[in-house]
Amino acid sequence: MNTVLESVLPPTPKPKWLRVKLPTGKKYTELRGLVDKYKLNTICTSGSCPNMGECWGEGTATFMILGNICTRSCGFCGVKTGRPETVDWDEPEKVARSIKLMNIKHAVITSVDRDDLKDMGSIIWAETVKAIRRMNPNTTLETLIPDFQGNTRNLDRIIEVNPEVVSHNMETVKRLTREVRIQAKYEKSLEVLRYLKEQGIKRTKSGIMLGLGETEEEVIQVLHDLAAVKVDIVTIGQYLQPSKKHLPVKEFITPEQFAKYEQIGKELGFRHVESGALVRSSYHAEKHIY
Repeated sequence: MNTVLESVLPPTPKPKWLRVKLPTGKKYTELRGLVDKYKLNTICTSGSCPNMGECWGEGTATFMILGNICTRSCGFCGVKTGRPETVDWDEPEKVARSIKLMNIKHAVITSVDRDDLKDMGSIIWAETVKAIRRMNPNTTLETLIPDFQGNTRNLDRIIEVNPEVVSHNMETVKRLTREVRIQAKYEKSLEVLRYLKEQGIKRTKSGIMLGLGETEEEVIQVLHDLAAVKVDIVTIGQYLQPSKKHLPVKEFITPEQFAKYEQIGKELGFRHVESGALVRSSYHAEKHIY
């Protein structure tokens, strides 16, 4: 009987600290008009990011390359999974042109996983950075990369074009990695971040989501592990379920708990720690280059 009752009860309402205001402002309105007019593909709009108005107001936007179908099927992610389309070799120029049209000061580039490709998409990644640099010489860049299965030849292509920040997300604690990220490995992600720093990337960055059933001790362990591989910037945010097919939210983390993690991160020596319910990977990204 309890099971039947639970099935008809409405979902737990989000706490008040997760409510966001609709984006406004002159800069936001201008960029929204350009995105709609030229059908520009930003994660900000397609992902309905709660920080879109704030980021666009700062001249920051996030773009996803290599299509919108991922070869992996992570339990937290709203991106479609399946057989991706063929690579669009004109994409680097298209992204660079979008950044120019939008007059973006700091661009974050991310992508789906392309385990179907021999180079796992790393060539398009490098060409995109080069195209942006050619067309937008004053725009700074963050690349939020997949793990490329830990293949150093593919990672070297990113290192060679030397973005201001290179980011790779842990996403969750070690115990939950198999459930949350399925095809990814916790140690491999740490090794990617270690390799990037050892090969001379000035700013490395990673992020985790909370509310998937992790403990405080496990979160603190991730922070220690990231500090050990000399990561510079950490983002910590609340996981929100993209659809009923995805992993459920186990807990809404309080602002006080996020503040505690921020303090711990600062004590561990990270250059920047962004910790809060609405924090996403590219939140305040323009500040992370300093």
